[in-house]
Amino acid sequence: MIELANVSVRYPKEVVALHPTTLHFRRGEFNVLLGASGAGKSSLLRSLNLLNTPTTGCVRAADIGVIDTPAKLRLHRSRTGMIFQQHQLISRQTALSNVLLGRIGYHSTWRTLFPLARAEQRIALECLDRVGLLHKATERVDRLSGGQLQRVGIARALAQKPRLMLADEPVASLDPATSRRVLSQLKSICREDGITSVVSLHQVDLAREYADRIIALAHGHVVFDGAPDELTDVLLQTIYDQTPGNIRDVVASQPVMFPVLT
Repeated sequence: MIELANVSVRYPKEVVALHPTTLHFRRGEFNVLLGASGAGKSSLLRSLNLLNTPTTGCVRAADIGVIDTPAKLRLHRSRTGMIFQQHQLISRQTALSNVLLGRIGYHSTWRTLFPLARAEQRIALECLDRVGLLHKATERVDRLSGGQLQRVGIARALAQKPRLMLADEPVASLDPATSRRVLSQLKSICREDGITSVVSLHQVDLAREYADRIIALAHGHVVFDGAPDELTDVLLQTIYDQTPGNIRDVVASQPVMFPVLT
């Protein structure tokens, strides 16, 4: 569905955030990125919609191919929903108005200066209904709880009708019960719609509970890629032990895989 092919990300002053990485993400799969702060999770995640421009390699998407022109990038981003840790909602606007922002990519800049059609509002209302917040449609989002804010963010991303959903630490500021409610809802919706999801988390227990596949990073390297039940406590200790020598040993032990984009 989407593939990183030998993608690396380097920041100014020769800071390597992500070493050359090749990964294939399958349709409808719920992927979780794990790793300590600074391990490269956000850099990998943001490479998938090219918010981080790869220093090397390329990104390929089904029906698009290599994303290497502005037109291809616009098409890819229109198909990609993004959920942020800090919600990125307009506090003075209603939940409905915020969700409608997910539709503006389908219209010209000139058209977005005017109220969107009723058909667009129906889509936004349906998305709010799917996250259980239809009754909050006309309420300003600065009056909502943290969990409700994140669900509005999910509804906004759903309004794009995405094929790919990216979520950067979406439950970092939520309590455990609310975190499970949000992740459960997100995974259920993505499974129903066949949306490929890539979610970065800090909580190992949540990753094991909700992921179809866990990808763990350390010092910009992928050091684990597999099913949750294959992620042992011994490997977790190595992942979160930020000793470079240990990381090199883990990287060297990983099998080389050449995925095929379908």
